[in-house]
Amino acid sequence: MFNFASKTNDPNTKLGWNDRIGYGVGNFGMAWVNGMMSAFFMSYLTDVSLVDAGVASTIIAISKLFDGFSDLIMGRIVDGTKSKMGKARVWLVRMCVPMAIAVILLFSIPSSFTGMVKYVYIFVIYNLVNSVFYTSMFVPFNSLISLTTNDSYEHGMLGNISMIFQTLANITMNTFFMGWVVWFAGTDTLYTPEAQKGWTMATIIVGIFVVVSALICVMGTKERTAVQTAAEEEKPKDDIPAMVALKSLVTNKYWVTMIFCMFVIFFIIVMYSAGAIYYCKDVLGDYSLYTPVNNALSISQFATMFFTPFFMKKFGKHRTYQLGLVGMLLGFAGTGLCGPNVMLLIVFNALKGIGLGAAGGMAFGMVADTLEYSEWKTGVKSVGMGNAAISAAQKLGLGIGQVVLGWVLAFGGYDGAAEVQSASAQSAISFLYNWLPVAMIVVCFIIMLFYKLDKEMPQIHADLEERKK
Repeated sequence: MFNFASKTNDPNTKLGWNDRIGYGVGNFGMAWVNGMMSAFFMSYLTDVSLVDAGVASTIIAISKLFDGFSDLIMGRIVDGTKSKMGKARVWLVRMCVPMAIAVILLFSIPSSFTGMVKYVYIFVIYNLVNSVFYTSMFVPFNSLISLTTNDSYEHGMLGNISMIFQTLANITMNTFFMGWVVWFAGTDTLYTPEAQKGWTMATIIVGIFVVVSALICVMGTKERTAVQTAAEEEKPKDDIPAMVALKSLVTNKYWVTMIFCMFVIFFIIVMYSAGAIYYCKDVLGDYSLYTPVNNALSISQFATMFFTPFFMKKFGKHRTYQLGLVGMLLGFAGTGLCGPNVMLLIVFNALKGIGLGAAGGMAFGMVADTLEYSEWKTGVKSVGMGNAAISAAQKLGLGIGQVVLGWVLAFGGYDGAAEVQSASAQSAISFLYNWLPVAMIVVCFIIMLFYKLDKEMPQIHADLEERKK
């Protein structure tokens, strides 16, 4: 396959922009799926497919039992993969088309399906999307950070570039997706059963994004650290027992810290993306406000991540991440206090985006650093299983976030067929959109006070290089 990545096989190389952009593009299509699942899936179920919010949440909750296992399995598969394309990229090629088809089917629930037939359909296709195909792409994609280079700065840069393309996907989704649904459906109301055709056709476009972005990523990256491992006269990483690899991770305090914080961030993403639809539609009374409100967050996040590499060089990944948490905290508290003032709502959402850009831009690179810490501490560097937890944390955050969203809405008496929601339902929506994220960010910030890996990385790199001599 044609490849435009840098030709060097040096595992400690500084990457060119062709490598960085090639990698980042891979997250564009997956981020569309991620964004649709977090922003639209619950409202699609409750308002288009007319599934009770409590039932929808229960289906998602049961499905989460499979997600953690599938991530660990896929991580192990990546560690053991041997192909001409390496350990990770081959899975992007194999899984991008099945992933696209499954997403289209998930947002195309036949109107003739009712009762148990509908619930079984949702359960099966939802698990194919999340537990099988998304896992089989996202775990290898994140593993590429560690497989492309050993350079710690490049780990942070690749993570930041990945988040830039994720945010770009969110901006384009916020701007165009609902318009596509309305245009294809031929109706002004996208949250009705009559709009189903629009949802299907719009999702086909998303499926094309998934396939094209995955193939560009494969052509724009090169797995160099795996080449080094194969050339060394030491025990292959493939031969490390699964339990040994898992133990090296769960006893790694920094890895555990980052995985928990990743879970928190993606849980919060559900609250501000899916929650924004309900907040604009049912509290502010105008769902069209969703685009400017969420784009204020996404555009400011997008702009911030062009500056985070400079902050990373000056302050380190950890401090930049902490500053991001503070920005998010102030943004969510602000939207909770500003009431129905749309201009202030946009301003505070922009502040959320600045915080998310700083924290999110550092997260993936920080996880890659924790895997080097594991190798230094235990002699085991399990790239596949270590990055499988990123996928698990993301999917659990999004999934449990949707579960909590649905159950709280059901507890508040939300009725998808009602034109105006009750006061209790509106209070539930406000709690989910504003104050639950505030509480979770506080917990995450306190935990991150004990993260000291940035200061230890220079000595860890020196020790690892000495061992290889």
